[in-house]
Amino acid sequence: MTVQVFGHKSPDTDSTGSPLIWAWYLSDIKGTPAEAKLLGEPNTEAAFMLERWSLQKPAIIADVEAGAPCVVVDTNNPAELPASINDADVQTIIDHHALVGGLKTKGPIDITIKPLACTATIMHDLMGDDAAKMPEAIKGAALTCILSDTLEFRSPTTTAHDKAVAEKLAADLGIDIASYAAEMFAAKSDVSSFSDAELLRMDSKEYEVDGTKFRVSVLETTSPATVLDRKDSLMATMTTVASEDGVDQVLLFVVDILNEQSTLLVPNDLVKTVAAKSFNADATSDTVILAGVVSRKKQIIPNLKV
Repeated sequence: MTVQVFGHKSPDTDSTGSPLIWAWYLSDIKGTPAEAKLLGEPNTEAAFMLERWSLQKPAIIADVEAGAPCVVVDTNNPAELPASINDADVQTIIDHHALVGGLKTKGPIDITIKPLACTATIMHDLMGDDAAKMPEAIKGAALTCILSDTLEFRSPTTTAHDKAVAEKLAADLGIDIASYAAEMFAAKSDVSSFSDAELLRMDSKEYEVDGTKFRVSVLETTSPATVLDRKDSLMATMTTVASEDGVDQVLLFVVDILNEQSTLLVPNDLVKTVAAKSFNADATSDTVILAGVVSRKKQIIPNLKV
């Protein structure tokens, strides 16, 4: 059977590119038929990556069949995976997030979880000398993933190794990192065609704090004003999204990539309390600026308190 390779729901660039990278490696190098899949529509930056490197968009799947062989990348959290994931045959996990628990497998599997900024960096390491065999499009996907997850090396999740791998890939491709990252971030910042509900779900993860369930949404942009101009309608839509998704509150952080800060929308007293307890921020209006906060994984989720 063909191995399905997929990342998390609400796929960002890493969860779109890494399945393509690993499916290529399994199929072309290891001789194991594999196909990349998505668990939702990719965001605008991921779509830019697919077009820029002439990569076919992976098919979107709603669930996995019992016993279906699969590889999980860029997550290990069952809440971010298909509902039937524990009935599938998970053979490998490649990730860079904290271990959540809850996944059940048919037998022993290969698990690689490393404290690096990007799944694509880990994959590059796992390939060893075979990484040099990556075709241009796959190298382009890997570079895009690393630059996205590190915010062009601005994120505190960035390691020297992530940067070294990205610089090697860019050199191989003849790509100027600064210019290419600017194209990526411009694509990520173009959210004009998305509804408020789509924006709130586009790059989000569910997280529970002391019994309170949050959808923690992040919008990384070089044009925060474009998003913040919609703050009233976004905050009004949070109630609907929270109800439909079975959470208590949506938290939206608008990350200003260039100024390395984020703006948290504050629609009610609960979020005002979150801002105060989590970030020592006094929210006196419906927004609060969090200087230096750009990473959900390292700075937002670990600090959430209610």
